[in-house]
Order: sequence, then structure tokens, then C-alpha cells
Amino acid sequence: MWGFSTHVTFDDVDPNKSEKYRDAPHRHPKASLDYSPLPRLTLRSISMGALVSMGGLIFGYDTGQISGFLEMPDFLRRFGELQPDGTYGFSNVRTGLVVGLLSIGTLIGALVAAPIADKIGRRISVCLWSIVVSAGFVVQVASIDSWVQIMIGRFVAGWGVGALSLLVPMYQAETAPPWIRGALVCTYQLFITLGIFLAACFNYGTYEHQRDNSSSWRIVIGLGWIWTAMLGVGILAFNETPRFDYRRGRVSEAKKTLMRVYGAPENHYAIHIQLEEIQSKLRAESQVKLSAIGGILDMFKGPRMGYRIALGILLQMFQQLSGANFFFYFGTTIFQAVQINSFVTQMILNGINFGTTFIGLYLVEHYGRRVSLITGSVWMFICFMVFASVGHFMLDLVDPTNTPTAGVILIVFACLFILGYATTWGPMVWTLIAEIYPSKYRAKAMALATASNWTWNFLIAFFTSFITSAIDFRYGYVFAACNVVGGFIVYFFVIEGQGRTLEEIDTMYIERVSPITSSKWTPPPPEEIARIRRHAGTEASTEVGDASTPAANNSSEEHDVDKVERQHTEVA
Repeated sequence: MWGFSTHVTFDDVDPNKSEKYRDAPHRHPKASLDYSPLPRLTLRSISMGALVSMGGLIFGYDTGQISGFLEMPDFLRRFGELQPDGTYGFSNVRTGLVVGLLSIGTLIGALVAAPIADKIGRRISVCLWSIVVSAGFVVQVASIDSWVQIMIGRFVAGWGVGALSLLVPMYQAETAPPWIRGALVCTYQLFITLGIFLAACFNYGTYEHQRDNSSSWRIVIGLGWIWTAMLGVGILAFNETPRFDYRRGRVSEAKKTLMRVYGAPENHYAIHIQLEEIQSKLRAESQVKLSAIGGILDMFKGPRMGYRIALGILLQMFQQLSGANFFFYFGTTIFQAVQINSFVTQMILNGINFGTTFIGLYLVEHYGRRVSLITGSVWMFICFMVFASVGHFMLDLVDPTNTPTAGVILIVFACLFILGYATTWGPMVWTLIAEIYPSKYRAKAMALATASNWTWNFLIAFFTSFITSAIDFRYGYVFAACNVVGGFIVYFFVIEGQGRTLEEIDTMYIERVSPITSSKWTPPPPEEIARIRRHAGTEASTEVGDASTPAANNSSEEHDVDKVERQHTEVA
């Protein structure tokens, strides 16, 4: 069904081709549905992936530009401190705050965005937070000589960047067909790497041509308005996610969105089964109506939700502790020590980061999440062991020009590390946290996981300058060890979701499918899945008006659910 080809076939679920119903296929309740092959990619899915992933480009662009700013004479003169030798520079504290306050803002934005997205929708939320990012850029460009204003501008922009880091993977996961969901969510990371690469290129251009005036950094920040405008305005050309529309009773709109993205007719099996699964989830969610705080507490009581929330938090934490941002935030400073133009080095590293992420889009759907992530952990561990050992034992830290061979080895293994990161842990962690949570809790649970990412992003950005001052390149051993731990977490706790619907992945966690053998799991029939969910407490009876179930209570919310079900029947 999920063969890696230009089309997706459904012969294995077609009752007309089943041995059991060969003599009388009409006896199967789904025999009248369309089971024709569907295109793996449609124009709608490609354009959605490209446009919505602009949120990742904004994230990467804002992250990548600060590394170059710390080397620009005008930026140092305006916002740095006068050193005893008459030059200007940043103290470790000021460097940590200017670099790291973006991450604190993103942490807050990721947490605040979840309830807003559940209230007004994913689509309008993306537009709103794009405006917030633009406001942060305004504050930074308007800075004259106050480093605090730069810091606050990055903090404000961080609100929007953090919110988009939650909303973009969520929008893609709730809309994309299951056979390309992993690759489509990975485009978010692809655009992050593109943003970092563009920032490095623009930094180099303005440094070479506008080195001694404020245009060297103001132009780079101002170009960020292009990306925010493209995302904020462009998202209005797309529909709301089908799952959000369905929850609001807009069943026909949800079905039309699925048809456009899937490239399928209205009576196709893929559309029918998606609507059935969304409907069953909505019925289960309608059983309990809680306050905002009660909803968060209830989330932890959901079937294996504590396990899944902890897993999402750990995966995002170890994505940061893989050590990638050690290069991206402080790359120009590190490689200045090996007598190579630091801006050129950054373009090389970020170009590799961007180009190799395309490989990750293939790996995630061809080899799956688990094998790719574990292989990536081993690869990055080896690279950091060599990088840290050469940097500490071979490189002359006082005068690096005395050890040019060591400098070349450092750059080679930095490039090899980025190859491993960009094809595995960089894009695939975003895919995992977008698919391991049920729709009822997805926004809140993803917010907590994303907040973990930004918390560790800040801690690394703030403390790296202190740590490298104390233990130099031995800092790499810390990241090497973290990569080993991250690999073990994937092996023992992450379930393989390649080619599965979000509802099937939810069922796998409820059923406690062993992560080690999860790639071989076969989904049971829909009736059995419904029984499993009812037993777990996440699925209620779907019989409208069944007085023996809580669904028959005369609450207004239950009437809304019944109305949705009637609309589902009509559009079907």
C-alpha cells in the first residue's frame, strides 16, 4: 500500500480483490468505495509543504544571522563593550543573553500558541504569529546603540518563531496524507536549514560590502520581513486543517480539503477511512468537557499520555543536545581560530546542512524513523569524539596557525557531523512529535515538547561561551555522550510510524506495541480498533442516541457531535 513509487495503491484493503469476499464482494460494507491508485504527491500537497514550511525558514534565518553579527565591526562597536586593548567585544554574559533570549521568547510562544490554535484555528494562528515576528524585527532594526533593545527585539521575535515551530508541524501533520506525512513534516526542518544558509550568505555579502556601517546587520534583519509576509499572507490561500474543521462541525469543508490534498474523489477509500477515524476520535473527545487547567491535567491521565509526553520532551531535548547548535551559533568564532574566513566557513557548513536535509526527506519514508535516528546517533557520536579529541589534543589553542592539519580535520568532521544531523535528528524529531499524540491532546502535548526544545536551545546558547572558555574542545565529549543516550531512547521507546495514519499510531501506543518490533505491527480491522479504544477509555460508542453510554447525555456538546455525524453521513 505504501510502496515507494509515484502512486499509492489500495489493493490490500480492497474487498473486491479479497479472497474472503471474492464470490460476493458486495457483502462487504465498503465494497462500493473507490480503491483506485492515488498520486503520491499532488500540487496541493507540494504547495502546502513549501508555503507552510516558511515558518521553518523564519526560525532558521533568525537563528543563523546572530552568529555573523557577533563578528561585524559596526555591531560590535554599537552593542559590545570596550576591551582593554581598545577593541570592542561581547562578554560571555552579554553574548549569552543576546543569542539566548530568542530561545526564551520561543519557549513562551510555543506554550501560548497551543490554546490559541485550539480556539481560533491553526490557519489564522499562523497569520497572527507571523505579525509578531515582524514586530520583533522592527524593534531590532530600530536599535541604535542599546544592546538591551536588540535583546528585547529577539525576545519578541522569539514569541512568533516559537509559536510557528508548534503550528507548522501541526498543520502539516493534520492535513498531509499518511504516505507522505513524515517527509512533509520534515520539510519544516529543510526550510530551517535553508533559513540558516540564507542568513550566512547575506551576512557574508553585507560584511564584504557594508562592513563599517549599520547596513551590515540591518539589511540582514530587514530581509526577514520577506519571509514573514510570504507566510502570513500566503497561508490565507489555504484551508483550515481537516481535523480542526471537523471538530467545529464543518464536515463538508474537511472532506473537500482531504480531497484536494489527496487528489482523490469524494467516495474514495482513503477519504472515507480518514473521516471515519476523525469522527471516532471526536466522539471520544466529546465525553469530557473540562476547563483549560482541567484539560491539561486530564491530558496526563490519558492512555499512555504521560509516557508519550515524556518521550516528546526527551526527543526534543536530545535533538538540541546532539550539538548542532554548537556549530550554528558559534561557528564563526570557532573557525576563526583555524585561520579560514569565518563567514565562508559558515556558508560551507550551512550549505551542507541545507543540501543534505533533502536526503532526510527520502530516508524518513524509505527506511523509517527508528533506523534513521539510531544510525544518526552513532554517526554524530563518532564525529564529536574525533572533533573533541583533535581540538583538545592536536590544535594549538594559543596560535592555531601552528597546527593547520588539525584545523582541516576539525572542519571536515564538522561537515560530516552536519551531514548526519541534517539527514536524521534534524528533521525526523519534528515528524515524531507531530504524530505520536492523539488529536484531543496534540496541541498541548506538542507545546510541551517544543518548549523542551527551546529551553535547551537557550541553555546551550547561553552557557556555551562559558563552557568553551573553561574546557575548550572537550565540550564535544558532552555532546558525544548525549548522542549515545538519544540513540538508546529511540531504540527502546520510539514506535515506528512510517506509512501509518495518526489514529493507527495512537492505537499502537494504547496497545503497548513493543517499539523494537513496531515496524512489523499489522493494524487490526476498524471494529477491533474501536474496541481497543473503548477499552482504553479513548473511544466511546458511536451509536447516536444510545442511552447506555455517556454519549446519550443531553448536553449541548453531544448534540453538536450528533450534528457532525449526521453531516458526515450526508457528505458520504
